Parts: sequence; C-alpha cells; structure tokens
Amino acid sequence: MRRVAITCVVLVALLALATGCLGGGDAGPEGANETVSGEANGTVTDDGDAGTEASYDQEPHMGCQPGEIDKNGTCTVAFSGGNAEIFGVDNLSSITATNKSVGGTPGYLARPAGEGEYPAVVMVHEWWGLNDNIRHMADVLAANGYAVFAVDLYGGEVATNASRAAELSGRVRNNPDEAVRKLSDATEALRGAPYTTDEVASLGWCFGGGWSLQLSLSETELNGTVIYYGTLTTNATELRKIDGPVLGVFGSEDEVVGIENVREFNRTLDEVGVENEVRVYEGAEHAFANPSGESFRPNATRDAWDETLTFLNETLG
Repeated sequence: MRRVAITCVVLVALLALATGCLGGGDAGPEGANETVSGEANGTVTDDGDAGTEASYDQEPHMGCQPGEIDKNGTCTVAFSGGNAEIFGVDNLSSITATNKSVGGTPGYLARPAGEGEYPAVVMVHEWWGLNDNIRHMADVLAANGYAVFAVDLYGGEVATNASRAAELSGRVRNNPDEAVRKLSDATEALRGAPYTTDEVASLGWCFGGGWSLQLSLSETELNGTVIYYGTLTTNATELRKIDGPVLGVFGSEDEVVGIENVREFNRTLDEVGVENEVRVYEGAEHAFANPSGESFRPNATRDAWDETLTFLNETLG
C-alpha cells in the first residue's frame, strides 16, 4: 500500500497569528521539507450507502484579513488574476472555456482545446463565490490537461464583502443536501461527457475544501479528493466512505481548521485504510493560497500546486 505522511513544509519566518478565513501576516522565505511517514493500516469496510446527503456540518467562519476589516465588520476582496500569475503557465495546452451548466448545475467549464478525452476535476470555490481567481485556477488546471468544471453554488452571485459572503455561504450550509446533490450531478454528468475519461476528482479551497470532502463522503464515486484547508470530519465511520486517495493542504497556524484537527484527520484516514497525503506548511495561516489576503504565501502556494498536479496525475492517470 502506498505510504502516507504528514509533510511539514518549513517556512523560516513565522506569520503573526490571526483569526479569519483570510489570515494576516507577511510572506517570508521558505525552506526545506521535513517528512514523517508511516504505513496506512486498517481495512476499508462498507457501512452502507451514504446517499447524496451531507454527512457533517461545516462551521461558519470569518473571511476578512486583518488590515482590510472596516469598522462595521465588513471587508472587500481583490479580484485580480491572482494565483494564475505566480504559476509557470508557459507552453501549456490551449484551452476553451465557457459559462455553462453541467448536469443541471451552473458553473464554468474549462478544458483543453484539442480533441480527445481528458480526466476531469470538479472545482469548488471559496466563500466569495465563483470569482475571477477561481476561474483562473480552472484555466490553469485545464491547460495542464484536465476538463475542469468550477461549480457555482451561489447561483451567479459573487460576494464583494464578508457580510454578503457569510450570508451566501450560510444559505449553502443550511441546505447541505442540495449542495451535495448539485456537486454529485455535476460529477456524474462530467464523467459521462464525450470529452472526458471516467476518472474524476474534486478540489476546493476553504469553504470549497469542505464541500470537496463532503462530495467524497456521499455515494458519488470519486477517484481522488483534494482539500485546501477545508472543514474536516475525523469520524471514522464517515471517512470509510471515501473511495479514492486524499490530498490535504493546510497551514500550521490555521486557527479555523486547527492543526490538531488536521493531525487527527490524517490519523483516522490511516486507521480506516484511506490512502492519503497531508501537507502542513509551517508558519502558514488559513487561506494562504488566496492571493488577495495578507496571509498569502506565493512560495507555499506554488509548492502546494505542484503537489496538487502530481497527485492528480498519479490519481487520474
């Protein structure tokens, strides 16, 4: 069985602690990796179908970054190309992209322009909604040879301040079964599309990271799950429902998810025999891969993205 690990990526300069979805702190130099490995033990057992119902509740949390919080408690978020600008995107495949519904679920579809069948990824946005940064990430991933459907769980709206983001994300959390159904319908339709293979993974950041995990806990078949600092469950019965390997990406100073919760998540996956790799970036806070926040760490983000591409390549072939 493949080895699993919590990998700590050591950053020389520690960030100042801060609460919120997009934490504060300046990006500092980043150094070598330290890996602690162990074999995954335990046997996957069948506890019955989970249906398309959500398996656990996601906790709401604040989404402002220090320095951008107004006196009334709201904040704004930047909508530049962001992350796409820090990746090596030269000499990649040409893509075609459009707003469309897949399986009745609205979103943004990006895929290689060349004819053929490509492995697919269902991408889930942060609590801001399907904004330009998520669309750019879909474009970059598509240029690496994937059919990417970025799901829109907000019905076309993008939040520009934290209070509205909290309202929109709260609506989704209050009706989790509907959110899982939308994600499941999109997954099945994507798998059956003429431009895809039958290999599909999920990927999400923050709010979307939690829903990426939720989708993997449903009866929907997934070949892989990528979670960037999303809400976790450590319940062994729930985690046994996961079909494929899991990649988790977190920051050691994340006060939303919590490092002990991450470690317990890793230990439980090992115990139930779910293949996984959990990477913890030392000194990084919650949402360190969001380019609009003070907690943004370009080097950690690049490394995490390289790990994501490696994981998807190995998992989806």
